[in-house]
Amino acid sequence: MPTLQTIRDFNPEGKKILLRVDFNVPQDEQGNITDDNRIVKALPTIKYLLEKGARLIIMSHLGRPDGQVNEKMRLDPAAKRLGELLGKPVKKLNETIGENVQKETEALANGEMLMLENTRFYPGEEANDAEFIKQLAELGEVFVNDGFGVSHRAHATSTGLASVLPAYAGFLIEAEMNALQPLMGEPKQPFTIIFGGAKIKDKIGMIDQFISKAQNILIGGGLANTFIAALGHEVGQSLCEKDKLDLAKEILAKATSPSQIVLPADVIIAREISNTAATEVVAIDAVPADAKILDAGPQTVEAFNAIIAQSATILWNGPLGLTEFTPFQHGTRNVAQAVADAKKANNAFSVLGGGDTAEVLKTLGFHDEDFGHISTGGGASLEFLSGKKLPGIEVLYR
Repeated sequence: MPTLQTIRDFNPEGKKILLRVDFNVPQDEQGNITDDNRIVKALPTIKYLLEKGARLIIMSHLGRPDGQVNEKMRLDPAAKRLGELLGKPVKKLNETIGENVQKETEALANGEMLMLENTRFYPGEEANDAEFIKQLAELGEVFVNDGFGVSHRAHATSTGLASVLPAYAGFLIEAEMNALQPLMGEPKQPFTIIFGGAKIKDKIGMIDQFISKAQNILIGGGLANTFIAALGHEVGQSLCEKDKLDLAKEILAKATSPSQIVLPADVIIAREISNTAATEVVAIDAVPADAKILDAGPQTVEAFNAIIAQSATILWNGPLGLTEFTPFQHGTRNVAQAVADAKKANNAFSVLGGGDTAEVLKTLGFHDEDFGHISTGGGASLEFLSGKKLPGIEVLYR
């Protein structure tokens, strides 16, 4: 059986290594990084390769510049932050390919590094263009992918380079696979899934994948509104996919027992969205036509938490309320605490999938160590847990 080839499987000393990371980190209007989690997660791989004497060439994208240079999407803030975390400056180039890049990479000594410019400034990146791949490959001798968040894309710096250079996984991708793969087999029971977020289409693959494996499926967030409407209840002005009501009914019909899928019993409503909004708790069959459902209610949270406390494996994707605003953080914060408590009390293994979930929980004051594993890839983890192959990972197996 093929196994994942990692950076432990070769000697990096003296090798020019093209390292793909995912430094697509959020920034404010002034270009200050507001969440450096993805940079922090890449540190073990970067430090290992430098300590082993690699000549390291770091590649990443930022945003969606559509194959054109966008001054607001340069990687200078990421290079600066990486240097701060490493305790030494990181040289960053203003191009990704070309004569100057060739010259600078050739000049690297063992244990030195530099960062290339945003790979998506070049149309050849997303097109997985052979000529772009060739020019990148000429810069290095070995390709290492540690950008799990882009591994569901067949791009030049996720799959293309692996077709022309020896390819290995970094420690972040290894950790992601070690956490996610067991869920696709026979996770330890009781297995509970918590679905939040907004849209059914983002979750349908995972629901189909796990409905035969999970003992409990807890549904909250905007996603729950569509199920509540499918049951015939009023959802007022709430976010709701009216064209997906039949799909919601089909999902409910697939439940392996009447208690498997747990929907909110009560919700927090408001008539405006702000940090000073007046809120009210109502049952799901008592939502006024002029109100919006914006969080899970206390009875719902209590029911969710009782189930979480008895769980051995927990998979969570998507917040349970509009957490950008303080009045609607109650459900997500309390359920997160229950997941963290389950780890402490009975060593429950929890996997939090999706960038939004991780970012929200950090904002609410939680830390990586509160959970079993926090995935760095939103779309990548969703696709993998929906049973799809990730092209950027598949090429690393031999």
